[in-house]
Amino acid sequence: MSSLSPKTPLSTRLSTLAALTSALLITSGCQSLQSAATPPTSSPTMQAQKLDNFTINGKIGVTMPSMPQSTPADGSVDAGTQGGSAFYAWGQQNDRFAIELIGALGIGKTNIEYNGQTATLVSEKTGTLTADDPETLLLEATGWQAPISQMPYWISGRPAPSDSNAQMDAQNRLISSVNGSWTANFTYKGADKLPNKISATQSQGQKVIMTINHQDR
Repeated sequence: MSSLSPKTPLSTRLSTLAALTSALLITSGCQSLQSAATPPTSSPTMQAQKLDNFTINGKIGVTMPSMPQSTPADGSVDAGTQGGSAFYAWGQQNDRFAIELIGALGIGKTNIEYNGQTATLVSEKTGTLTADDPETLLLEATGWQAPISQMPYWISGRPAPSDSNAQMDAQNRLISSVNGSWTANFTYKGADKLPNKISATQSQGQKVIMTINHQDR
């Protein structure tokens, strides 16, 4: 399998990641990804709808408050922040997906797959881990939290089924939505219907920023 180094040009990283993710979907028993994603059906009530198939890549960054090692003599507490980032490629087919991460938040190259029932994470640091959902795996492997299960809807520019308080712009595009302790905001390029950036903030102070290149557009 091809490897990517920090000196590899970004364009080469992204194209290689997309190819690796497609291979993961095929080897996990999924059918080949369709050449074009199925566009979301417009709905005046914005019921949960998402792209059935997509291939995306980009960069994801995570920051969260860090606990202080000691309390200063004056009693003040400056927790600061800690974080990490990774280049990613994501292939989705219905409820199945495969994600390839490079520079993966301190645990090295990482693959995350979900077959609709079980999530599997494989990294150079952790080996193979399994759980019922990808959020549990990511938390166990890295200590980070991310709303992975909601992302297929958000990437499609649609609120997830468990979202609340979805806000639309004048072009009927999702610009913000709330899911539990997460509040997500969406950025679009020009008149595009699909977001090119998602910023999700948790009430405890953790933040996930995800840039999106839609490969089948």
